[in-house]
Amino acid sequence: MERLLDIAEVSDRSGVSASGLRYYEKKKLIGAVARNGLRRQYEPAVLEELALICLAKSAGFTLDEIGSVLGRPGTRVIPRNALVDKAGDLEEQAERLVNLAKMVRHVANCPVVDHFECSRFRKLLKVSTRVANA
Repeated sequence: MERLLDIAEVSDRSGVSASGLRYYEKKKLIGAVARNGLRRQYEPAVLEELALICLAKSAGFTLDEIGSVLGRPGTRVIPRNALVDKAGDLEEQAERLVNLAKMVRHVANCPVVDHFECSRFRKLLKVSTRVANA
């Protein structure tokens, strides 16, 4: 049997604060398997679970979504349809950000003194309004 990890060691190795670990446990994203006095003890696999939680958060999943997608602690199967949906959302967001960067760059480099007199800027404003209201 592998040695259990103390909450402080899990925090050090994962970069998640002890209060964050307790919060994740309260949200049922991870689970302590024992206690040593008042200190929570975790299986070493919790480090992979925490890495997955951090990856999911980086991808834009909320903690509630992570809980519903990942299921209970120790689950090793991730529903692919949720990942496909999130990948699509991220691709749409990336496209919006690229277009926004182009707009900002145009405004920064536009030789027209009054940006509202620039026909391209006015077109970009219309597009951005449609995107924001979509």
